[in-house]
Amino acid sequence: MPHQNKFTRYHFQGQRDKEEILSVIHRHWFNILVHFLIIFIFTLFLLGSLFFLPLLFPEIINAANERFFAFAENTFLIFMWLFSFLLWVDYYFDVWVITNERIVNIEQKGLFVREISELDFSRIQDVTTTVEGVIPTILNFGDVFVQTAGEKERFVFRQIPDPYRVKDSIMQLSRDLANREACPIDANDRKI
Repeated sequence: MPHQNKFTRYHFQGQRDKEEILSVIHRHWFNILVHFLIIFIFTLFLLGSLFFLPLLFPEIINAANERFFAFAENTFLIFMWLFSFLLWVDYYFDVWVITNERIVNIEQKGLFVREISELDFSRIQDVTTTVEGVIPTILNFGDVFVQTAGEKERFVFRQIPDPYRVKDSIMQLSRDLANREACPIDANDRKI
């Protein structure tokens, strides 16, 4: 049975002819879980203040203070919702795409700024993986640094799942490209 790429339906802006997407990588789920845990704690703080502040400070219940208290609580809730939305956008739209020709890094910075950079496999000099800490070691996520000879010295995959596999696949694709360039094939599939 022939190998079929599971990313054949996907395309990205700037994709070259006959360029196949081999892998699409997002940050590890634990990364966003930590951020949403902070939001969850602030939500508990907000709900707790709704119930306990009127008990501790009964003067909040009078009409003038109650409106201000409700306004402050709703404003805090709106900012928490906006912050969680921005976290989700940053997590979801930060993507690393590995194709058979290059690596494309699509990084979302805020709502309206997106930075896209690419790296051809021919420019790769070294690939390093860093997994630091107990939780990243147990859950198998970390950083992958791709060393290049260009303007941008390091290409960084931050907090991605299975960084060792990603490093190995990048190195294998880089070696395959070097082998193809060393032994070009003519139209009749013969080595020249």
